[in-house]
Amino acid sequence: MPHPLDSFFAPASIALIGASRDHEKIPGRLLSMLRRNEYPGKIYPVNPNYTGIDGLPCHKSIADIGAPIDLAVIIIPARAVLPALEQCAAAGVKNAVIISSGFAEEGGDSTAMQEAIADLARRTGMRISGPNAEGFLSQVQRVAATFSPAVDVKPGQAPLVATARRIGIVAQSGGIGFAYYNRAKALGVAVSYVVSTGNESDLGAGEFLDYLVQDASTDVILLFIEGIRDVEKFLVAAQRAAEIKKPVIVTKVGRSGAGERAAASHTASMAGWSAAYDAVFAKYGFIVSNDLDEALTIAAVLAGNPLPKGDRVAVVTVSGGAGIWGTDAVALRGLQVPELSRSIQAEIRTLMPSYGTARNPIDVTAQGVTSGGLQRSVDLLTASNEVDAILVMLSLSSEVRMPFKEEELKPVLAAQKKPVVFYSYTLPSDFARRELAKSGVVVLSGLAHVGVALRQLVDFATFDLPKPAEELRRPAHDLSAFLQSPVLSEADSKALLRAAGIALPEEVLVAEKSGLDDAIARVGFPLVMKIQSPDIPHKSEVGGVRVNVTTKGEVFLAFEQLLNNARRHRPDAAVQGVLLAPMTKKGVEIIVGTMTDKTFGPMVMVGLGGITTELFRDVVYRPAPVSAAEAGAMLAALKAAPLLNGFRGAAKADVAALAQLIADISVLAARHAGEIAEIELNPVLVHPEGQGVTIVDALVVGRR
Repeated sequence: MPHPLDSFFAPASIALIGASRDHEKIPGRLLSMLRRNEYPGKIYPVNPNYTGIDGLPCHKSIADIGAPIDLAVIIIPARAVLPALEQCAAAGVKNAVIISSGFAEEGGDSTAMQEAIADLARRTGMRISGPNAEGFLSQVQRVAATFSPAVDVKPGQAPLVATARRIGIVAQSGGIGFAYYNRAKALGVAVSYVVSTGNESDLGAGEFLDYLVQDASTDVILLFIEGIRDVEKFLVAAQRAAEIKKPVIVTKVGRSGAGERAAASHTASMAGWSAAYDAVFAKYGFIVSNDLDEALTIAAVLAGNPLPKGDRVAVVTVSGGAGIWGTDAVALRGLQVPELSRSIQAEIRTLMPSYGTARNPIDVTAQGVTSGGLQRSVDLLTASNEVDAILVMLSLSSEVRMPFKEEELKPVLAAQKKPVVFYSYTLPSDFARRELAKSGVVVLSGLAHVGVALRQLVDFATFDLPKPAEELRRPAHDLSAFLQSPVLSEADSKALLRAAGIALPEEVLVAEKSGLDDAIARVGFPLVMKIQSPDIPHKSEVGGVRVNVTTKGEVFLAFEQLLNNARRHRPDAAVQGVLLAPMTKKGVEIIVGTMTDKTFGPMVMVGLGGITTELFRDVVYRPAPVSAAEAGAMLAALKAAPLLNGFRGAAKADVAALAQLIADISVLAARHAGEIAEIELNPVLVHPEGQGVTIVDALVVGRR
């Protein structure tokens, strides 16, 4: 199936608007980079100041070319860009990359110029990347439509290529995107595309991601993002990547900024700057990395290896200390380094001196390199069902000697039975990199990153895309009557939840002392009493709660005390009265909530609840709605998960009932996203298996 961006990434002809003879300046470098990378199509320089550039005829305008143009690369002053685009559209140009800066990044009138570019794209159908972009590289088609020095080609120097599979790079920073490419080249990791998205007036990161997901020459995707603008396209592409199991490694920057959200609930206040992004990444199985070298290491391991079938790692080395260090690196990531069976140990021992060890880590010693112990150990372990991945720890500083023979190593790695990862504890020589590249080996030199990469490989291998959440079978409810004020009291919040079909215990709101006798008769002892006001969301902070009230006299006394406390601490609060509720039997305290993210919309959260919620911040977020199965996976991801599963002899909690509640609340938030900004149930008491859950407290915040 052809993709709408095929002519963008593989143009048969390129017009360089603003081309220059000066190779030291960006307009001149664009032509130079295209030619040095042996672009096979036609190039048309456009600049009224020249008749020719570097042996090519130079045209006064795009209209003068008189031939079909697939791509225009524009590098002229900002105020001249829009007229040039109008001329491109009139000439039938299909795509444009605007390198020029001075648009929305400057604000003011410059923002209006960028909006006019977006309007032109919508009106004409021309696809536009940028402005303020660094262009792109299509390695397969040899299109270097960028001025980045990372794509420069040195005459007579063969590129280092170790992987048959390729990585594609989408970056909202051109400098970082081409930094990924620069480092990938140094490692020998093949690249399909690098694209810098610029200000995204038209084409955004989501649409470029979509292209790489469907592209047959791209096997692993690297994303560097600040914020997603084309959200729907991004989510469709993320879903597709998860469905076809194409790995996406993502770095999201801007995590340390102060939050813009003025939050009424713990759910939103704990979310942090990037909680919604992390929730989306987790849903679609994206591999998150916040370090450039680590991200490249993960990409290199994915590009060079199959996925493992389990988490058992064999460490093979020529240095005992390095072997222990490698074992620590993978064990710290929760991977197993099991002792090998006697039969394999006996076979390995025949190929090493007596002072080596074959248990795992396997130290064949320096002598084992020349005796064949190193190669034979790798052979045995790739065929063994006792381990799922192999980490080879070596010194590869030599400029003349190799620890492996290509004819022996290459077929073992080409069989792709399991991951075999190579780490050099000395700086690897160019000789070693190039010789091992012939066998398909990427030599890595950051051990901590190698440990992370192996962990991520294991996790990605076991990831399954959650099934879509089933909509509640109950019909949608009209909740507008409950959302007359921005923040609802507990009583009003619970009334809304009941109207939406969420089960809660019977409770009575008492405004006058005369109503207490009837409320006691309905609720029964022991009971809880709580002040009710939309202006007091956190009642315990104002002395607004009494628990385990057991006599009528205590009820009447507590009623007056609660009202007096509220008047003293919050004299301006609109007090509705006191809520009487039955004391709930014990259970594990959990918080369940939703919030609305400005980019991705409703999010659902679950975490360790009660008064320690904000202290421990043991929470997991996902885009709403979620299914009960996905809610169960959220619960399993909590550090506090053992508390739900019978920790230290306690009864196993009713996880199924809790998961269903999370799913129901998530559907409510998604269905009423236009009306409800936040929901918080804290605590939810999870009782022993089969006994359900109890919502103790609730807070709903409207969108008004």
